[in-house]
Amino acid sequence: MIGLFMKNWHDTTGLLQSDCHWEDDLMFAEMVAKKLNIPFHQVDLSGDYRQRVVDYMFAEYEKGRTPNPDVLCNREIKFDSFAVEARKLGGDFVATGHYCRKEEIISDNNIIYRLLAGKDKNKDQSYFLCQVNQEQLTTALFPIGNMTKPEVREIADKLGLATAQRKDSQGICFVGKVHLPTFLQQKLKAKKGNIVEITDIKLYQEIAEGLPDNDASDSLLSELTEPFKYEPSSGNIIGIHNGAHFFTIGQRKGMNVGGHKEPLFVIGTDVEKNIVYVGEGQNHPGLNRKGLFIRNGEVHWIRTDLRMKVGESSDYMVRIRYRQPLQAARLYSRNDGIYILFDKNQRGIAAGQFAAWYHDDEVIGSGVIDM
Repeated sequence: MIGLFMKNWHDTTGLLQSDCHWEDDLMFAEMVAKKLNIPFHQVDLSGDYRQRVVDYMFAEYEKGRTPNPDVLCNREIKFDSFAVEARKLGGDFVATGHYCRKEEIISDNNIIYRLLAGKDKNKDQSYFLCQVNQEQLTTALFPIGNMTKPEVREIADKLGLATAQRKDSQGICFVGKVHLPTFLQQKLKAKKGNIVEITDIKLYQEIAEGLPDNDASDSLLSELTEPFKYEPSSGNIIGIHNGAHFFTIGQRKGMNVGGHKEPLFVIGTDVEKNIVYVGEGQNHPGLNRKGLFIRNGEVHWIRTDLRMKVGESSDYMVRIRYRQPLQAARLYSRNDGIYILFDKNQRGIAAGQFAAWYHDDEVIGSGVIDM
């Protein structure tokens, strides 16, 4: 057994000073390795991380989309670049602290790896691994997937590990907890624009609960998954922001606009015109949508043997963000991609985020939300 630490980020721009930096992570990792009496190495993957995670993140925000760097970090770094470095040291497997599980099954005389939710439902991290593939799972180990967080802490305490009572990490993977606008201003310039409030609920069509038939037309699926389109004339200017690309659907903080009984929420952004559209209250209809669309090039199947053919539809449980309870939905595979329609309207669907679909506890596939 070998301990390997990866250093992925050096810059402290936008980092909240009260949070730990990578130096603290390194110190704790060295202390654990010493306690376990195992060799310890470190590798600098900051170049790969910047190019494959952070640069992608900047590019997505510039387009007005909301990426998930933690999902990308697992796909591009932990189970790719890091795994390569581990093999250079003679490692056959990479064990991580993710709260998820892996199982093997045989299908058509081939080994298939199943990615399953962790036993601790409060800590399940299977969503963050929704973009890994069969090859990456081949050498992945998840030793704490069958344990709860309290059980893990108890074992660490009995072993006298320095991390036994350490707080959980927060914020962007390997960067830390950041003030996002400040962090993004490394690449994206602040630019003042209007905040427009949408008060006319007549703009929204009532969409019934339930799911369209399996043979629903492409035009119906497109209509049901298309986001609302706003114009400046759709509402009233109520404030000024510093850049539409700093905001995401469902966001509540950062607008600094008063005079409302209920909180304001972002319901739309237009980075071309630099406009942020908002609505008042948790129940504003602009926060909810019936479905979403994932383009062909962004569809990923962990279970490649279950890949849907064009024209097929399948019922799965879907989540569009970490910790969101799984939602009943139907996937429709069409020539241009996959449409996902939910049984109940969903709050805060944001382009750039990942939608992951499950069967029971297993992650079957995922994709980047296009709209």
